[in-house]
Amino acid sequence: MKKALIVVDFQNDFVSGTLGFEKARGLEDKIADKIREYRKGNNDIIFTFDTHFEDYLSTHEGKNLPVKHCIKDTDGWELFGKIRSMKIPEDKSFEKSTFGSLELAKYLEIKVYDKIELVGLVSNICVISNAVLAKSALPEAEIIVDAQCTASYDESMNEKVLDIMSGLQINVINR
Repeated sequence: MKKALIVVDFQNDFVSGTLGFEKARGLEDKIADKIREYRKGNNDIIFTFDTHFEDYLSTHEGKNLPVKHCIKDTDGWELFGKIRSMKIPEDKSFEKSTFGSLELAKYLEIKVYDKIELVGLVSNICVISNAVLAKSALPEAEIIVDAQCTASYDESMNEKVLDIMSGLQINVINR
């Protein structure tokens, strides 16, 4: 069985930086455990990076969320904590300027995984966007989101998005 773990935007600015929130900090060890588990099984690990530039505030997203974050090559753009040191050169990475990555979806189509698990931030924005793209790219694959390895700054929104993903036949585990 061909499996992949996608670590979505577990970057400093979403954990401890300009858009950080307390629940995000608590995900670090659980995500690290997932990475170790997937590495032990010799499975692929993929990282996404929310990536913006100095002109962020003039973009559509920046006008709707006027908080500079994940500016490429800044500390806020880097992976958070121990997750940063767990990424190895063989891991595939995707920089994305918006919530979901079409480049990631095209890659998944070619790789044809049987099972894809997503963890990371933020559940109701980038995690759901990339989970839906993964489901669209590989409709016969099992797409999983571990509820203990994702979060939102708004707990009510987090619960709603987990329900929505379940309705989209994304397997939400550990709820």
